[in-house]
Amino acid sequence: MVDRILLERILSDIRSNTEELKNASDITWAVYQTDTRSRRFVERTLHILIEACIDAAHHIISDEKLREPSGYRDAFTVLAEKGILLPEDLAIFHNMAGFRNLLVHYYERVDDEIVYGVFKRNLSDFDRFAERITAYLKRVGQ
Repeated sequence: MVDRILLERILSDIRSNTEELKNASDITWAVYQTDTRSRRFVERTLHILIEACIDAAHHIISDEKLREPSGYRDAFTVLAEKGILLPEDLAIFHNMAGFRNLLVHYYERVDDEIVYGVFKRNLSDFDRFAERITAYLKRVGQ
């Protein structure tokens, strides 16, 4: 049985962190390039968001006793196999996991344009993940 309270807390964190980024309209490209604090805020908040999505996926996989994922990307595939995520969403979530690895393992070579692009164009991916997990929680009806 899935831990609904835990997942709802994670979803709340995803929504609030996504809103923080959406509300950071003062972080323009010029600011991002020159202000270390703004750059770190964006990078770290994106990292936290991705980790929360992965964490939620792993909790569902564990609670539902689904197959063990081979990595972060595969965790999203496992959820799609169960019908929790849609197959057409997989590329988005696989890219999210790959972006996480870039932030964590190659931080000295992170391309500012890519990070800024994710910040400005891909925040809806986190909304999409939260919507899919919320729909799943409604289906299991605990």
